[in-house]
Amino acid sequence: MTTPKITFIGAGSVVFTQGLLADLFAFPELKNAHISLHDIDPERLATAEAAARHIAARLGASPRVTAHTDRRESLADADFVINIVQVGMVEATRVDFDVPARHGLRQTIGDTLGIGGIFRALRTFPLLKALGEDIAAVCPEAWLLNYTNPMAMNVQYLTQATGLTRVVGLCHSVYWTMRGLSDLLQVPYEEVTYRAAGVNHQAWVLRFEHDGADMYPRLDALIAEDEQLRRRVRVDMYRRLGYYPTETSEHSSEYVPWYLHHDGEVERLRLPVGAYLDIVEENVREYEKTRDALAAGAPLDVEGTLEYAPQIIHSVVTGTPRTVYGNVPNHGLIDNLPAHGVVEVPCLVDALGVQPTHVGALPPQLAALNRAYLSMNDLVVRAALEDDPRHIRHAAMADPATAATLPVERIWALCDDMVRAHADRLQPSLRALLGT
Repeated sequence: MTTPKITFIGAGSVVFTQGLLADLFAFPELKNAHISLHDIDPERLATAEAAARHIAARLGASPRVTAHTDRRESLADADFVINIVQVGMVEATRVDFDVPARHGLRQTIGDTLGIGGIFRALRTFPLLKALGEDIAAVCPEAWLLNYTNPMAMNVQYLTQATGLTRVVGLCHSVYWTMRGLSDLLQVPYEEVTYRAAGVNHQAWVLRFEHDGADMYPRLDALIAEDEQLRRRVRVDMYRRLGYYPTETSEHSSEYVPWYLHHDGEVERLRLPVGAYLDIVEENVREYEKTRDALAAGAPLDVEGTLEYAPQIIHSVVTGTPRTVYGNVPNHGLIDNLPAHGVVEVPCLVDALGVQPTHVGALPPQLAALNRAYLSMNDLVVRAALEDDPRHIRHAAMADPATAATLPVERIWALCDDMVRAHADRLQPSLRALLGT
């Protein structure tokens, strides 16, 4: 595989595409890869193509760059497929926040669990099914590297609905958590060793060492001295559960029933309700800035992002072994979580591909939270696989933060309102309104 073909699905997410390309072209062995870009938006696709050529020139790479509005054409004979699609874009994200807010439900990010996660998944599943069918038809040996949230639901659906086996979900939360903890404790990241496991956006740092010494006692001492550190959800969870969570406080607050429902906790822990809407608007501004700069021939910043997908591609192409964190079907990797659920574990990557690590059993308090997360995920996936709109409501009822906020009749009414708002993006069998 001297010149791998790498297909980007949703390449019009230009800012993220730029970072991935900068990472890819930083490897000498990938400078001549075939970069195949796909998007349904011609303007965004053209911007992505111009950005790819600009980044290649800046980094001294000579890839073959092609752009396609036809997905199968873009996928044909691909070795790797990177999925970064966001179905519905800004408009759908606003719906995910505005409709629940009218029912009194608070969300911060809304892309993993809760009402936002449920409906982001349901409007993504039809695309994933079609993508899986295309991969099976024109590049069946390709590795599908998924970045699209909700990660665990999407990977579970992909593997169960399409039968694809070379699927791994990628997220940077473990890496940046460990970077952040290393900086906080003033130890070089390159010198620490760690192991994390759990589910995406709710994994746990099970070991954290420097020079063979456990770093948790030092973290405990720092937290005890710093009141502001104690005003973070992830620190509050760590103090009570005994293991540090691998996702931001904004994310973490949505996956448990303890914080967002309570005004005092929102204030104490400085939770930015609706924060993701600001992020989405900033992403649009960054895209427009990039588009305009390319059109004017102005230089662009070319910075890598240290994402896992380029590292995986490099390891498979060259045989270079490395460890990444991946989201894959459990199948016994974590003993006390459901076998069919998608878990986040360390994975060896080399010429044989992505090989997940058996972790064993999580501490019971962590497994309890992860099982609640995976149970909700399973109901969402079953809604789509079994054409059962009742399971959408069951998933919302099982969601910890939603159940802590709304009585069951209002949960069902909220689901009806969300179905109405997203109807054209859902598979037809899930568009039924069920009342209360």
